[in-house]
Amino acid sequence: MQDLYPQYRPLLFSLAYRMLGTAMDAEDMVQETFLAFAEVNDERKLGIANVRAYLCKMLTNRCVDFLRSAKHRREVYVGVWLPEPVVFRNVRSDHDPLHELLWRDDLSMAYLMMMETLSPTERAVFVLREAYQYDYAEISELVDKEEANCRKIYSRVKNKLGVELEACRVDYAQDQAMLNRFLAAFSTGDAGQLLKLLAPDATLYSDGGGNVQAAIRPIVSGPHVLAFLQGITRKSAANSSMEFVTINGQPGLLFRMNGQVDSTFCFHQKEGLIQSVYLVRNPEKLTAIQ
Repeated sequence: MQDLYPQYRPLLFSLAYRMLGTAMDAEDMVQETFLAFAEVNDERKLGIANVRAYLCKMLTNRCVDFLRSAKHRREVYVGVWLPEPVVFRNVRSDHDPLHELLWRDDLSMAYLMMMETLSPTERAVFVLREAYQYDYAEISELVDKEEANCRKIYSRVKNKLGVELEACRVDYAQDQAMLNRFLAAFSTGDAGQLLKLLAPDATLYSDGGGNVQAAIRPIVSGPHVLAFLQGITRKSAANSSMEFVTINGQPGLLFRMNGQVDSTFCFHQKEGLIQSVYLVRNPEKLTAIQ
């Protein structure tokens, strides 16, 4: 069991986070999976031909059940629900297998937001096929569906997401350059330049979870997004600070107030313009950030 944990935890966490969109819940699912596996009797364990597949099946079932039970909580969530940000610093220098896996995987906010449009079963089939290249026979075993049904589910999801899925891919260098241009214009108050960087129909999503002040509904249009960000800046305390970080595999910002983590900022660009801005302020989603 001690050997299995470091070997499979990165894979299981990445799978759970893709399905759930919350790091804390993903970690809980991973822990529950390993605890359940530890309770399997030794004779049965000897009969397990593929431990990786067995653990993934246990985890997938737990994630699907969790998503079904969480549906009502998401529906009554105060304001906009955003995925819990995973924040890294100097990711490629610490050689942590989990960090390396999450860096390589496409786990951008835009991607995870698209996952929210899928049912639990659709999400499981799509993630297993798209992200981990499981064949349909394996997926069938993992989600307890007929192989032909899994093929139909995957095809339906691909058609549903369409070209937007490819648009969610992250180009780190391009995003970093965009962030630098945006901050440079913001620091000088160049509203004209800022509006040139924002798509006309740009949308800002702000998640406070009912715990802190945030926009209850998405802010739509470039001018409205800019006005909202300028308003936040004017209200910021003198002792606030900003740090460049990597959020879900893309460049972002981490803000602190009085030395405490206050919010994260990242964005999605499309055709050279900022299309979506993601501002997470809910303290319950920032507890893992140091």
